[in-house]
Amino acid sequence: MTGSSVSPQGVVAANCMVATGHPLASAAARQMLLAGGSAVDAAIAADAVLGVVEPMATGIGGDMLAMVVQADGTPVSYNGTGRAPAGLETSLVEALPDQRIPERHPYAVTVPGAVRGWADMHGRFGRLPWPELFAPAIAAAMNGFEVAPVCAREWALFAKVLLRDPASAEPYRATQPPKAGERFANPALGRVLSDIAEQGPDAFYFGAAARAAARNVQALGGVLTAEDFANHSGHFCAPASTSFRGLTVLECPPNTHGVAVLRALDALEPLQLDPSDPATVVKTVQAMGEAMQWAQRTVADPAGNTVCTVVVDRDGLAVTLMTSVFKRFGSGIAAPGCGFVLQNRGFGFSKPGHINGPAPGKRPYHTVVPGAALQDGRFFGAFGVVGGAMQPQGQLQLLLRVAAFGEPLQAALDAPRWRLESQSALAIEAGMPDAVTRALREAGYTDPVGAGELGGRSDFGGAQFVMRRADGMLVGASDLRKDGVAWGA
Repeated sequence: MTGSSVSPQGVVAANCMVATGHPLASAAARQMLLAGGSAVDAAIAADAVLGVVEPMATGIGGDMLAMVVQADGTPVSYNGTGRAPAGLETSLVEALPDQRIPERHPYAVTVPGAVRGWADMHGRFGRLPWPELFAPAIAAAMNGFEVAPVCAREWALFAKVLLRDPASAEPYRATQPPKAGERFANPALGRVLSDIAEQGPDAFYFGAAARAAARNVQALGGVLTAEDFANHSGHFCAPASTSFRGLTVLECPPNTHGVAVLRALDALEPLQLDPSDPATVVKTVQAMGEAMQWAQRTVADPAGNTVCTVVVDRDGLAVTLMTSVFKRFGSGIAAPGCGFVLQNRGFGFSKPGHINGPAPGKRPYHTVVPGAALQDGRFFGAFGVVGGAMQPQGQLQLLLRVAAFGEPLQAALDAPRWRLESQSALAIEAGMPDAVTRALREAGYTDPVGAGELGGRSDFGGAQFVMRRADGMLVGASDLRKDGVAWGA
């Protein structure tokens, strides 16, 4: 790590910092920063790589959200979530069992927003030429890469999702998933990325990939059309925020459930929070449970898989950029010949009649919540936690450890976590102090035996976090639960 040093806090550096969930993504971000690119250039390059090397988590068939803190402390969020097809009439959903879109149903496919999001972010904050951002991802797709250990484990667990659609099963080797260390290439995706690099986002939204995706979804019984791709747009907006322990915590506003983090922080702010008292953890779980219930009533039902990239550049521009195909391998439906699967965000819709009920062109409740925090009006930190309903829960636990308890950053990321699987079922990660576990069980939270997303094991997420210390130095940390690294200079 040239120009950086490792401390118990994480990676410490003076000028710029990267934290991603995969070494190749961190290398791509580093390459852009060293070439004079902005934090957003670096984040886009890293995210494009993640779509190649973690196809079960993200890709150009998914959505993007971002939180940016500019050098003067001005924050802005970006919503790149896609909409339901124009043909998703309420009557179609009413005819389904329980009037809900099933998890992997063709109706669950919504328009991918990631590529347009990259372009919008680059147009506002980018420095490098657009084509340069995609060179690392194209190289990985065309020439292959070594599959990382966590990625290989999830690939094997969820390859069955791909078996219903030959266009997904064949390129992603559903019958024989690659093992850790094995090389895997996706030249079809490399060709699509090359088109995007050379021609811009319209190559995706008005081109062969959109038509192929629409044809396949319709052949499987869905209603997505090429026109739905052509009509997609994202938007910049002001973040939602609250105050907690001297910080202004920033979250993307609905249709995401980041507001649940803010509501839980509001409940905890007036309380005495003693890190040595197990009752503090009980109060935190209770606050999170109430906030998530509130989100379910006012936004939607939470449920996903995501990647997170956090970058701060030499000029002080900071970004948390997150993309996702929602559940692992998304809908399991691919754009034939294009090397990517489509997301299944429509599963996030509630029943017809709910505020989050399905409708043509409507955005569903979204689990992706990139976050950031200010201190005295200046950048303090940028962060994200992947893992569907774990995202707000993980953020809350990290913010308590960093802002309320003053724990070193890497230690805060590595500490054992809890995860609410329902209002009363609470998964507790191995390594949690016995006194805390007892207090939680005595408070009525049961062990969700057999629950969770990873083959019966609850998913405690994967975090990326970069913060600026009082002395001006940057500290970066990458979650050991994933394959990633932090790098600084």
